[in-house]
Amino acid sequence: MSTVLATSGFLPTFRDLVSLTKPRVTSLVLATSAAGMGLAHGEISGGRASIMMFGTLLCVASANALNCFMERESDKLMARTRNRALPAGRLDANLALSFGLLLGAVSVPLLALGVNFVTGLLGLLALTSYVAVYTPMKTQSPAALIVGAIPGALPPLMGYTAVTGQIGAPGVLLFSILFLWQIPHVIGLASFRRDDYVAAGIRVLPAVYGERAVKLHAVLWTIVLFAVSVIPSVLHWTSPSYLVVAIVLGGGYLAATLRGFSTAPLARWGRGVFVTSLFYLPLLFLALLWTGRG
Repeated sequence: MSTVLATSGFLPTFRDLVSLTKPRVTSLVLATSAAGMGLAHGEISGGRASIMMFGTLLCVASANALNCFMERESDKLMARTRNRALPAGRLDANLALSFGLLLGAVSVPLLALGVNFVTGLLGLLALTSYVAVYTPMKTQSPAALIVGAIPGALPPLMGYTAVTGQIGAPGVLLFSILFLWQIPHVIGLASFRRDDYVAAGIRVLPAVYGERAVKLHAVLWTIVLFAVSVIPSVLHWTSPSYLVVAIVLGGGYLAATLRGFSTAPLARWGRGVFVTSLFYLPLLFLALLWTGRG
């Protein structure tokens, strides 16, 4: 490690290590974790909430860093990733691996001991399933999309269990919304980045199936998301205004998957779905926080 730092300089190496954690993705995950805490019925001290957020940050950062380590060769083949620290050769692979393992080794005990056992167990599940199952599966089957959506959807449930100490229906609902949201979101991304994924041998839906099948998958999963997103209102967990927001947002997301279904090129269609998804999720979670009862 000292050789690397001496050769590259501390600040550039530090910046490259931070880049392994995918800060923008990590920020979104932390926001959903905070939403899970905010929507849980109960009290949590400021100290424990801080430990929850920091532990989750380390857990997600570990998963992303180890993912970058494992995919460093395929990243060389994709235009959008070839300039990352590892494929570009700016960062030593062993240092990246040690960094990712260290973050994971700290995060899970921190969540289990500093928050509660259930939250720590969910953190361990998220980390191991993302690294050991989802990442290698990406080059084997498009079903990796479903598998990868599981660890991606656990953070709001972790936020919920941090407050309650147990897995309850509201937490499972938050998990379900985030799980379902990810599928058309990733289909959209993979559709307009299809050539990159094909070059890297990553078997995303658009690289395996025809255009019509890809678009149909996005439409059907978005319909299911629409239905699940109104459940908080049906169960009176929110004020009536949430239902209006959920219908408007869900309708907009569904419209994005239907727009150009038969006519738009896959890349243009996918970009529209992807961009719409980026607005949908934070607005829906804000509506849940704003209108939640209890």
